[in-house]
Amino acid sequence: MEKTSISVAACADFLRAHDRYLIMSHCRPDGDTLGSSGALCLILRKMGKTAYLMPNPEITPRFETYVGGLIAPADYVHDTLVAVDLAAETMYPRGFAGERAALCIDHHGSNSFYAEQTLVRPECAACGEIILELVRALGTELDGEIADLLYIAISTDTGCFLYRNTTPATHRAAAAVMEAGADYGRINKLMFRTISEARMRLEGAVYVGLKRYQNGEINAATITLEMMERFSVTENDCDDLAAIAGRIEGSLCSITVREIAPGRCKISLRSGDQVDSSAVCARYGGGGHPMAAGCTIDCPPEEAREKIVRAVMEAWKR
Repeated sequence: MEKTSISVAACADFLRAHDRYLIMSHCRPDGDTLGSSGALCLILRKMGKTAYLMPNPEITPRFETYVGGLIAPADYVHDTLVAVDLAAETMYPRGFAGERAALCIDHHGSNSFYAEQTLVRPECAACGEIILELVRALGTELDGEIADLLYIAISTDTGCFLYRNTTPATHRAAAAVMEAGADYGRINKLMFRTISEARMRLEGAVYVGLKRYQNGEINAATITLEMMERFSVTENDCDDLAAIAGRIEGSLCSITVREIAPGRCKISLRSGDQVDSSAVCARYGGGGHPMAAGCTIDCPPEEAREKIVRAVMEAWKR
């Protein structure tokens, strides 16, 4: 399988040439995969194409407000499967039986090139930036609804422009969708300045149990199923859990271990230049970006934490 990215222009040609689209977001979907998928769906409809989002059982109410009306009906038959923000087939949504995607649009340098054609732009902080480039290449017009979705995509994958993946190009993309009518004030309040009481209590417990290593340069947060149950936490309360451990003064690398099933943990790793997060997570079948990556480890939370901490320390650049 050839691991070569197509250009934005070639991707635009592909989108013009095909029809009856089903657009796939990844498992445990975040704002970038949903915002980018939703925006692409509306762009294709503006072009006169038939397009829907694949039903994803893990979409939370926070995002369903924006993309719920775009979900494919049960009897919809698609011709063209497009994956958005999925670095590998292991990120297919829960319950989907592995049809090969005709096209993948992604910004992860670890993309496995599983699709028939792939547009990957690792220099982009969010997949939403790539979709905006496609808007321009296709000559379609941004409206307020598309602008909202792209702002959600770009802002959530950059932590409201605080993460180190944010670039001048990211800010220019955000400015473009703001000028096109994105309701950024409402979105910022909903995504970044509003938490439930359950989330507040969970964060308190996470800080109490935080483990610090290497004189506080490495910080690891653990979230267990028991904690989720104790505080009545739902998936709608779990956006950006990976940011919690990195808030501690002196932190250069943060690890979040979240138990997603008994004996199975999702790892989120955030780092600076001291360690390549993607390379560390690749040891456990994951990947992502040099400063933000993830993987899944099949063992209890405490064991998973020690494994990933040990891997980080081994990869640390002295």
